[in-house]
Amino acid sequence: MNHFAPTSRPRAAARLPLSLAARLTWKDASGAVRFVSVTTRNISEGGAFVEADAAAAIPLYRLVNLQLERQAREAAGVPEHLREGRVLSAVWRVAPCRATTGTPAGYALRFLVEPQQNACASQSATERMAVAS
Repeated sequence: MNHFAPTSRPRAAARLPLSLAARLTWKDASGAVRFVSVTTRNISEGGAFVEADAAAAIPLYRLVNLQLERQAREAAGVPEHLREGRVLSAVWRVAPCRATTGTPAGYALRFLVEPQQNACASQSATERMAVAS
């Protein structure tokens, strides 16, 4: 009998349960631009979970842009990079498919934000650079 519980890593940032209107845009395998309206279910500094309002099948690891609707950007708890507009993200996890549509119920997104928006934001570019002597 195995008494070991699977270990889970602590989250890098706390998730806030925010239900906000948003839009995902991406390019499909043929290069055509696609979009779908979504609703966020939770948001953190590093990502979000969204549910698609319509049938949308987005593959795992596809790069997408997440953009909150204009009025949703002002909600309390929204990370600064989402207030500014579109955020490049990767589809990190695909929820199980709905029986009614055969498409995923939602997507976990990981934000791909610029390095200066991360922990090193307070340092200048020269302080972050490594110099060989």
